[in-house]
Amino acid sequence: MKDRILNIVENFEKDPGRMMDILLEVQSEFGCVSHEAVSIIASALNVSEVDVTQTRSFYHFFTCQPVGKYAVYVNNSVVSCMKGMSEVVDEFEKVTGIKFGSKTQDGLISLHYTACIGMSDQEPAALINSVVFTELNREKVRKLVADMRAGKAVQEMFTELGDGINAHPLVKSMVKNNIRKAGPVTLGEYTVGKGLMKALGMDSKAVITEVKDSNLRGRGGAGFPTGMKWDFCSRESGDHYVLCNADEGEPGTFKDRVLLTERAHMLFEGMAIAGYAIGAKEGILYLRNEYAYLKAYMESVLTELRNKNILGKNIHGKGFDFDIRVQYGAGAYVCGEESALIESAEGKRGEPRNRPPFPVQKGYKNKPTIINNVETFCSAVKIIENGSAWYKAIGTPESAGTKLLSISGDCKLPGVYEIVWGMSIKEMLDMVGAENVQAVQVAGPSGICLPPSQFDRKIALEDLPTGGSMIVIGKNRDLLKDVVLNFMEFFADESCGSCVTCRSFNMILKNSIEKIVEGHGIKKNIDEMMAWSEILRKTTRCGLGQTSSNPITTTIKNFKELYDMRVKDVEYQSEFDMSKAVKDSCEVVGRPAIIHE
Repeated sequence: MKDRILNIVENFEKDPGRMMDILLEVQSEFGCVSHEAVSIIASALNVSEVDVTQTRSFYHFFTCQPVGKYAVYVNNSVVSCMKGMSEVVDEFEKVTGIKFGSKTQDGLISLHYTACIGMSDQEPAALINSVVFTELNREKVRKLVADMRAGKAVQEMFTELGDGINAHPLVKSMVKNNIRKAGPVTLGEYTVGKGLMKALGMDSKAVITEVKDSNLRGRGGAGFPTGMKWDFCSRESGDHYVLCNADEGEPGTFKDRVLLTERAHMLFEGMAIAGYAIGAKEGILYLRNEYAYLKAYMESVLTELRNKNILGKNIHGKGFDFDIRVQYGAGAYVCGEESALIESAEGKRGEPRNRPPFPVQKGYKNKPTIINNVETFCSAVKIIENGSAWYKAIGTPESAGTKLLSISGDCKLPGVYEIVWGMSIKEMLDMVGAENVQAVQVAGPSGICLPPSQFDRKIALEDLPTGGSMIVIGKNRDLLKDVVLNFMEFFADESCGSCVTCRSFNMILKNSIEKIVEGHGIKKNIDEMMAWSEILRKTTRCGLGQTSSNPITTTIKNFKELYDMRVKDVEYQSEFDMSKAVKDSCEVVGRPAIIHE
């Protein structure tokens, strides 16, 4: 083991900044990153064992004990539960003879839960040794377990269950792209290299001006003006970097998965255009580990672009050098936050940084860095190619262009839709064949849960901004139990723990909504949850903590009757358990609880 680990470290030039890659390879080869492996890695990198351990312990897909030869990770997100996850879980446990969270005695199979894996349009889904299996049912589970016991490779297993529809033969999986509606921008006509060639004929400042004039705003949900971000970064001195955020961990989101298979060339071209605009020579695609099945395809596209001199040295003979590498995450929702993503890309725990300074000032390696998501970079290509006026003419005055929506849940046609900004929720529901709708979760769990009375509202940055996740919730669902509680379990688990209030109050809120769902709540608990949510919003330093209570606050605001029906009509009861909630949350994170009753 020592010789192999040393070889892995050598392959990454003994660079502590490549800690994530080293740990991923060790985990893949040995089924865990053991204490012995930590010691070997630390010595080889000339860092402390604490530095290695803190990175290993932060991410969901790193373990210190070996997983099974076949490690099965079943997605337990809201949409998976809607589509029959419980039967899939039951069948896995029945045919393997073990419970989730354990491993068969022979070490062959281990069963695990994981959060949303970007397959909400084809649930229930699971990862088996990083290969995706979709639309699972009892019959498929029995077949998969039989294949595992027969020693088959996972690639053979999915082929027998049915191939997906993929953009390239190197994308070997069951995943379907499910493109339901293509628009004129990201899924429109595209010629590889045309936008970059045009950009290289312009002054770099003119490229930034063109993006500014287009009114392109970041497609991650916050909507910060892209041209302004590029301009701020370009004004800083020193080396510059371009990072693409492809860590779409927001439950219900899967549009990046589609762009990465349908428009990988366009994405990398957009990163090159950004590199030229800000004076960068290196780009990094930070890709969530759940999409590791795309690795061979991503590398093949990068090689193709280098061969065409769209990436590499002296691109198109214009004296511009720029290349891209892919950095994989290891399962941490918070790494979707840009400064946490940078920390992870540097081989550290994915904990958000204090700001200022902002990434455009001090980002990757403390150098000026721009971070945009996949859809934003793809949009920039078409803006340069067709001009800012063309782009700005699409959409609304405040929201130019188109938006990719990942629509899932209780509808007939789940999938990816490229819409023009300004579509109403009602129009969207008609488009996807949704009937008897109780609610729509806009922008994932950190967004807003809308009632039918608000279905005339517009999908636009000036009304309903969204990174793209749209979950349709039918009237047959228990909104508080099936949706809100699931979301709060997700946030309690995904908090990085850096902020005290995020570490504690997400657990308290989860326990409180669980108490109400079980029928033990009182009226006072509703007001308390709103008060705690406000504290959480004001006292955390990143978007996770600032929005993690939204599943509770937006449903209290828009579906108050569902809470009133479940709580007891009293203001106080002797078993009020605030102290218990605090103690429980402290126990989970290994902190002592000091309570003054």
